[in-house]
Amino acid sequence: MTPAAVAVLAGAQTLLPATTQAKTAASGFGRDEKKFVPVMITPFDSNSAIDYDRLSRLIDFYLKAGAKGFFANCLSSEMYFLTDQERIGLTRHVVKRVNGKVPVVSTGSFGDTLNAKADFARKIHDTGVDGVILISSHFADKEESDAVLMENFEKFLSQTGTMKVGTYECPNPYKRLLSPGVFKSLVANKRMIYHKDTSEDLKNIETKLEIAKGSQLEFYNAHTATAVASLQKGARGMSPISGNFYPEIHSWLCRNANDPSKKADLDWIQAEITRTEPIISKFYPLSSKYFLKKRGVPLELVCRAKAQTIPAEQMKILDDTYTTFLGWCERLGIKG
Repeated sequence: MTPAAVAVLAGAQTLLPATTQAKTAASGFGRDEKKFVPVMITPFDSNSAIDYDRLSRLIDFYLKAGAKGFFANCLSSEMYFLTDQERIGLTRHVVKRVNGKVPVVSTGSFGDTLNAKADFARKIHDTGVDGVILISSHFADKEESDAVLMENFEKFLSQTGTMKVGTYECPNPYKRLLSPGVFKSLVANKRMIYHKDTSEDLKNIETKLEIAKGSQLEFYNAHTATAVASLQKGARGMSPISGNFYPEIHSWLCRNANDPSKKADLDWIQAEITRTEPIISKFYPLSSKYFLKKRGVPLELVCRAKAQTIPAEQMKILDDTYTTFLGWCERLGIKG
């Protein structure tokens, strides 16, 4: 067992000697603002090939809606249904289209071995992303301990130079939440700049936020129901699937979460998006493509993952949710 793995078990705060290289101001990391970062969906054409023209238009839509970053090649992107070449091509296109306006991160921990993961991560890094995201469950099997997880993280990091990295508690292949000991060790490494949290538990979120306080790591919450609370307690931003339906709402939350004068509206919209989350989650990500198409984003209703069609009764529910969304915008003063 390596020293870093032993350190996790002992509750130590170091993983590897941290690089001292700072991210440039242009990257967007480290700026003191709350950010909505969409977990991007992938537009496909009628033949299920990536539609790069529609992807460009989707990126422009996100930016207009207030996105302050992009998470490309994630679960919402149907990354497990893409080839390595498609994952790289998708990421490269996002970086090129964004053109430095906001930071871009992308999953880079694909591969059957740690060497293969490191090799793929380098390819993702070479697209120009600001951070390479590591899926926590890619680094240890479900039955393996945190010590094994940390040992594998350490080996991976030792092979990947000084590239900036982040973590994502992706539900697939299984959801591996980072324990406080693991999280503390990772945050201690200055290369670790990003975390997407899927714990859906405010106490867990509070613990991680306390660990990350004052560090270089930016914490993004995937859980809509704890959006306002997490932002008020120090999360850098939001990155939920509902951002692929009404990104303007999450941009508004990020701008106004700490404004006492907005408390009534914050409490109200938090209850509203919590109520609608189970509705929009059905048949996702196809449901988001249907919703965005209603909003004028020219997407084909084509997915490689999960549901291929949406029943008529669910379409009606999504139609009603769209009408509800328009009411939200009217109350909050959000212009289309």
